[in-house]
Amino acid sequence: MRIQSMDIFRADGGWRPLSFLRLRTDTGLTGWSEFAESVWAPGLADVILALGTRVVGSDPRVWAKLSADLHALTQFTAGGLSHQAVAAIENACLDLAGKALGVPVYQLFGGPLRQDIELYWSHCGSFRVRDPDFFSRVLGCSPVRGLVDLPALGREAGQRGYGTVKTNPMAFDDGAPVLLNPGFAPGLAHGRTLDGRTLAGIVAQCRALRDGLGPDRGLMLDVNFSLHPGALRRLGRALADVGLTWLEADLASPEALAAVRSAVPVPIASLESLHGRRAYRPYFEAGAVDVAVIDVLWNGLGESLRIAALAESHEVNVAPHNFYGPLADLMAAHFSAVVPNLEIMEIEGDDVPWKYELLTQAPVRRDGRLAILQGPGWGAEIDEKVLAAHPWPRG
Repeated sequence: MRIQSMDIFRADGGWRPLSFLRLRTDTGLTGWSEFAESVWAPGLADVILALGTRVVGSDPRVWAKLSADLHALTQFTAGGLSHQAVAAIENACLDLAGKALGVPVYQLFGGPLRQDIELYWSHCGSFRVRDPDFFSRVLGCSPVRGLVDLPALGREAGQRGYGTVKTNPMAFDDGAPVLLNPGFAPGLAHGRTLDGRTLAGIVAQCRALRDGLGPDRGLMLDVNFSLHPGALRRLGRALADVGLTWLEADLASPEALAAVRSAVPVPIASLESLHGRRAYRPYFEAGAVDVAVIDVLWNGLGESLRIAALAESHEVNVAPHNFYGPLADLMAAHFSAVVPNLEIMEIEGDDVPWKYELLTQAPVRRDGRLAILQGPGWGAEIDEKVLAAHPWPRG
């Protein structure tokens, strides 16, 4: 078997493109992976195609060597776009390796430890605040206009079967609500400070959502890179009585994050933005996290499992970073199926209604859990006819 060609496809994901890589082989098999194009990864598709010229003509079943060769080639620009491009190629090769043997990808790593995965609703309410017209008009979601709407959102999560939700800081002070922390961009202030009014608002937001969730469901808050260590300590202490499952935050210093973890009475999750074991290792050695978040699209499944093994050696559980499209859900599920130290799996609770129509077989989500598909490779492919019916409208 030899790779003959590589192609990029994009589908309409509402507020973001859903981006896919297809590898064609001389046997007629095709391998697929999803990758994450975004405002912080411009040009990623071009990097994938450029690096892909190195693997055309190669056997995708030796995916580990192909991945190692590409990482060696890009070691002077390791991380970021290079790492994510290699991961996209590796993941598509893994799909082909499984299909060539007629087995699911998870079988290549010893088989599943679990057949279904507990999910948490990511960005619960966050994107309804950021893009209210789209989420209300297109998706039919109940709007979030103020604190008074958050208890109902918590109850909705319970009715939809989610045992845990994650939200982001919002402001409801004046006029229309505002999402304070849009991803990795400066969302609160460039100085990453936290004034008293904003702190009080975030605490009120979490308490209102907790009122709707009730005492037995999990609640997470993700502030990304928005706050410096001192502000994180103030926030963590202020949320002590809310019952957070975890406070998710990112800092460039392992020692600083470890100091936050030791000072706040809530578990700390982090590290979703890192690439490779060597980047994770200092955080584990510093005792910086309770849960390590790992991105399978950014690292590749093989490296993601090695990171998870490193985490387990430091008594740390892991959770896949997964706020993407339909194939990414399957890829995260294969990761979640085989790691022993799994905490929980992230997924978008609000998404475009054609999301799983893009797959040749849709996974079953029931009672806040995702059942793992049993077919070869990832268990499903991208349906190119449906993909053509939902083109990404912004180029």
